Amino acid sequence: MPIKKSQIYSSLWSACDELRGGMDASQYKDYILTLLFIKYISDLHKAGRRSLIVVPRGASFDDMYAIRHEDDLGDKMNKMVEKITSANAGIGNINVADFDDGNKLGDAREKKEKLARLLAIFSRPELDLTSNRVDGDDILGDAYEYLMKNFATESGKSKGQFYTPAEVSRLIAAVIGMSNRPADGESLVTLYDPACGSGSLLLRAAEASPVKVSIHGQEKDGSTAGLARMNMVLHGQDTAVIHDGNTLANPRFKDGDVLRTFDYVVANPPFSQKNWMTGFEPAADLYHRFEDGIPPEKNGDYAFLLHIIKSMKPKTGKGACILPHGILFRGNAEADIRRNLIKRRIIKAIISLPPNLFYGTGIPACIIVLDKENAAARDGIFMIDASKGFIKDGAKNRLREQDIQKAMDVFHECQEIPGYSRMVPLAEIDANDYNLNLPRYIDSSNDEVRQNLFAHLNGGIPDDDLRELDDYWQVFPQLRTQLFSPSVHVGYSVLNVPSGNIRSLILESPEFQQFRTAVENRLSRWMQQTRELMMGLHVGVHAKDFIRTLGDSLRELFHDMHLVDEYDVYQRLMDYWEEPMRDDVYLIAAEGWIFKTSNLTKTDKKGKEKITGWESPLLPETLLQQHFFPDEVEELHKKRLQAEQIQTELDSQEEEQLGEDGFFFQWEKVDLAALKSRIKEIKGDLLRAEELAFLRDFLARKTSVNELKSDIKTLETKLNLRTRQACDALTEDEGKMIVVNQKWLASLRSSIHEDAERVMHTFAQQLKILADRYATPLPEIEQNVVELKDRVTAHLQKMGLTWEGSQR
Repeated sequence: MPIKKSQIYSSLWSACDELRGGMDASQYKDYILTLLFIKYISDLHKAGRRSLIVVPRGASFDDMYAIRHEDDLGDKMNKMVEKITSANAGIGNINVADFDDGNKLGDAREKKEKLARLLAIFSRPELDLTSNRVDGDDILGDAYEYLMKNFATESGKSKGQFYTPAEVSRLIAAVIGMSNRPADGESLVTLYDPACGSGSLLLRAAEASPVKVSIHGQEKDGSTAGLARMNMVLHGQDTAVIHDGNTLANPRFKDGDVLRTFDYVVANPPFSQKNWMTGFEPAADLYHRFEDGIPPEKNGDYAFLLHIIKSMKPKTGKGACILPHGILFRGNAEADIRRNLIKRRIIKAIISLPPNLFYGTGIPACIIVLDKENAAARDGIFMIDASKGFIKDGAKNRLREQDIQKAMDVFHECQEIPGYSRMVPLAEIDANDYNLNLPRYIDSSNDEVRQNLFAHLNGGIPDDDLRELDDYWQVFPQLRTQLFSPSVHVGYSVLNVPSGNIRSLILESPEFQQFRTAVENRLSRWMQQTRELMMGLHVGVHAKDFIRTLGDSLRELFHDMHLVDEYDVYQRLMDYWEEPMRDDVYLIAAEGWIFKTSNLTKTDKKGKEKITGWESPLLPETLLQQHFFPDEVEELHKKRLQAEQIQTELDSQEEEQLGEDGFFFQWEKVDLAALKSRIKEIKGDLLRAEELAFLRDFLARKTSVNELKSDIKTLETKLNLRTRQACDALTEDEGKMIVVNQKWLASLRSSIHEDAERVMHTFAQQLKILADRYATPLPEIEQNVVELKDRVTAHLQKMGLTWEGSQR
């Protein structure tokens, strides 16, 4: 049976469990990723697939696995890695892990056992990469990225620099135009990252290109550079060139005595590096990178930016760099550099990102988009404040799919959206002394709650506040007249119903029903369009192209619909894609539409396999049962509820009667035998009549529960067998219809309908807050205070007490 992508991830992460404790993630990642690399190139070689990587005789993963019980396993594994390195001079040094390190892996016995368990995990069927790679979709490359993200998360502050979140990398690839074909018809473009880390940013950028990309990267940390080289191979980029060394002091990509220039340059350099001048003198820089100014000695942010600009092709080069917000407004030397760059019109756009997005730091950052093409004609800088769009993901924030897509669309279409994006003229930037801090140009602050003093004094709801809900009134115009009437005071309205009834009135209104129907009609059209696409999935289909097509069509369909945000709807699709739809499509791409069942097994401690159930690759058992046997499912549901209800009552009574005055006090066990024995013992004892009646009832209900549980087990067994038989008898077309209609589209329909309901709830909540804010005018509040004060005073006087406040 084909393996799901999530199962590959799970197996790889379980390998990490073998190394936790002795070292942190920043260290054990080297072992896991090195083994993944060796397993990949070995399986590729074994399957006879073309690769530029040579696997020397005696140095494959199978060779490692064959010696897993030998005492000097760690030393021999090191020698095998060295053999691979020597045989592949082009990839450079990949000896990033010492498999014979006793300090990290333990004493000789512990080290051997730990490595043997690791090798055993990598030998699992789900990591048999000879049969689980789908052309066009880098399953193993994606698995590598999955591991890198989790390593970065576990490593904590200051140890996550080797990874740029994939979401940010995709956004950068989009804004520099990697998806555009070269205008000159070239079939190859060049891409460079001067601080490439593990290479994730390079790979995401290259992935977006429709033509072949020549990848170049430099990374200061030698171990991380080794990871980048392996990452390139895992993603099929065998020809990528990754150098190690200090880019600022010793750039490795040169043409003679000048820096090599590239079509595209991307980077996520270390923020605010204090020792950036180490190893060279910027004022005498051989490559003339600092002609626009020398950055401060204690902050290298602009040093990397200037290196990037110098590395871009003179007339057409494009680039993007992630840097902290401080570069937008800091003064002195940085202000001078910023002014010069703005005057040269190289900065095309600035995208502000959410805080706490990156693993090495929690400070907010931005993307500086650079473009030398037609720079002289540029008369403004496009600014996007994307800092509010994110979701919490553990201790970090993460861009959602909708946040990425919205920023991409707005950037490419140069849309100006109040509070989000704006084309800022250079003249305005000049007037602000070349300060690029986005709040100067885009007001994205949340509106403060305005308090209308007249309404607080006299009652009524300000019409100005109601006008702020115009988006809703455009869709529900009659609702406004149903909910509000003009007040005696001009410019104010009164609520016609209690605020607690607002929600039900909206829900029952014909206008909301029409809105809900309109959402359903659009969704039905999209489902009709996509059903054919889904049914047509086949072996070899590119899963990423498939989901991109689905997402584009869904956004387009809801693009012009009031109140339903196309990006919210898009997010519903992408959430479902993550699990379980993505696994399904990858399975179809690898093996086709498979519905035949197979046994699920579990190996016990003695190594014996035991059948624990069955599964169908694409169809969950519960869905099949609901499709084929709805009546039996309903019967089972009723019996389970009945058994649970009676059992809950019995548990409650048993707990009560175990007390000191209860019938079960000092009983060792309350079971059928004990109950029958006690009933027999007190039968005929008139003084025990109450206890006897209780025990007989308790016994009857306990017997009833046991019978119900027995019936349930019998029904479950029969239903399980019949369901498996029905699944195995499915034709391909029948199975497709169930997957597409009842699994995928039904789930998406339910999820997207929630957006329509959310519109109603949000609208009702806003109206209720507004109504409650001005529900009680100040004079009425004062009168209530006087009445309460008089009542308290009267009560005190009856008690013979006097409150000083009552005399005032």
